[in-house]
Amino acid sequence: MLLLLLFAWLRVSDRPAPDVRPAIQAYLSHGSEKTGFMWTDPEQRQLNELYASAGYEPLWIEPTGRVSRCADETLALLEAAADEGLAPETYQAGELNRLRATRLAATSVSAPELARYDVALSAGMLRYLLHLHSGRVDPQTVGFRLGAPADRPDLNALLRSAAKDGRVIEAAAALRPPFAQYDALRATLSRYRLLALVPDSGRGELPSFPAVLHPGERYLGLEALRQRLTAFGDLPPGLSVDDKTSYEGALVEGVKRFQLRHGLTSDGIVGTSTQAALHVPLAWRVRQIELALERLRWLPVLGPQRLIAINIPMFRLWAWASGSSRLDPSFGVNVIVGRAMRTRTPVFVEQMREVIFRPFWNVPPSIARHEIVPLLERDPDYLRRQQMEIVRGPGDDARAVAATEENIALLKQGLLRVRQRPGPQNSLGLIKFVFPNADNVYMHGTPAQALFSRSRRDFSHGCVRVEDPVALAEWVLSEGHDWGRDRILSAMAGTQSIHVPLSQPIPVLLFYTTAAVTPEDGTIHFAEDIYRHDAVLDRALTLVTASHVVGRPSGGPCPP
Repeated sequence: MLLLLLFAWLRVSDRPAPDVRPAIQAYLSHGSEKTGFMWTDPEQRQLNELYASAGYEPLWIEPTGRVSRCADETLALLEAAADEGLAPETYQAGELNRLRATRLAATSVSAPELARYDVALSAGMLRYLLHLHSGRVDPQTVGFRLGAPADRPDLNALLRSAAKDGRVIEAAAALRPPFAQYDALRATLSRYRLLALVPDSGRGELPSFPAVLHPGERYLGLEALRQRLTAFGDLPPGLSVDDKTSYEGALVEGVKRFQLRHGLTSDGIVGTSTQAALHVPLAWRVRQIELALERLRWLPVLGPQRLIAINIPMFRLWAWASGSSRLDPSFGVNVIVGRAMRTRTPVFVEQMREVIFRPFWNVPPSIARHEIVPLLERDPDYLRRQQMEIVRGPGDDARAVAATEENIALLKQGLLRVRQRPGPQNSLGLIKFVFPNADNVYMHGTPAQALFSRSRRDFSHGCVRVEDPVALAEWVLSEGHDWGRDRILSAMAGTQSIHVPLSQPIPVLLFYTTAAVTPEDGTIHFAEDIYRHDAVLDRALTLVTASHVVGRPSGGPCPP
């Protein structure tokens, strides 16, 4: 019997491998209807170029007719796409796995079946590489003014080379965004995904809170609260509440850490906002991390130059000595951003080119018409008290004119403008950081320092107010300029506006993620979706996934 089996195996192994090339060409000529796998028209063209450039040789089938080990590693990569915050079904990993485990596991496989698998695996992998490197959604379709990455690689050449050398996993890893934040979020995603898999994460249901729970007050859910805070990492494992009913001690400190990580006032008082944050489903926290990873894929690689980055919903600015560095930032500082729903701070990358000490505030025409003119009409002395003036002409040398009825009428028409003179009362404070952009947004100081004590800080007309502009100016001017702290303070205390052009422009990144691993403490922080950008992106990504799974898409938001 053993001899018969051996003879049969030798007969099979001696059979010539089927020529897969004609079948691959046939599948590509018919499109995705024949293969049963969904791809877009641009992806169809890309696949044709991928195979035609090599005479329709398969990428994943060995000369013996067997599926290569590299193909199995590639399929495993697609099945693990969730580790990158991507959706495995977008790359039809489940269907590929079913085909591999059934039809391709047979002793003899036909050329059409091998061709179908080869083309479908290539289609899924090309899409995966594109999404991993550039994202699934065009950021401009969801209101972010970010262009396509300038370093877009030749995915066809990359995939064929990687498949030939058996280095697909390494090639894919090289396409991830080269940011420490991406790696940190990716690691955090795995932990939160595991937490979300367990019903209530073993934390226990939280009994109803009183309207407000203060330290020292009684609460029957202390053990469930302890379990929840421990699962989140806000309390050390093994801590016991010893059946106490009084909310105090380590639990209060754990709540404070939880509040800090969720953008709340860190006072240990469990009010409405803290209770709401404690009850947010972990599935949504996972989604917030996935949305953050998607937005990081949109960012350009900024190179070795210095970088200033502002996370809008977290109201925080960081400055790095190198945009591509994995080092900790030089410093971080709190900021105030544009009001939600009215004067949002936009998302973009621009170059800081100038610092101005004792700046004029040139009031935007919309603010002048809708806010200042009504006040001036009710109170003719308003401009004098606010150190403001109506002026004619551009720049700091514009000429002041009287606030007559005629000039106020010209102001309404946009033929004159309002500016606030430099000084401690100026709305920009005593320092302005200029990075020219279409939205006329900049960073500046502010005399309203009390607002920085708030946990939610969307108060501006769109510009970014910096809590410590002196420290930022000192850092900005620390390279290539003879401007130390003493000289900065002297310029602020002077009588003239001083413009300091930068010897090297500094990229300024205004970005938006409601999940971030903050460099100060290395822990995951979540923020409120103040501009509802998460909701928009969540819907867009859901549509992208559906378009690649159900029916034949006509294009897709992010074609190759």
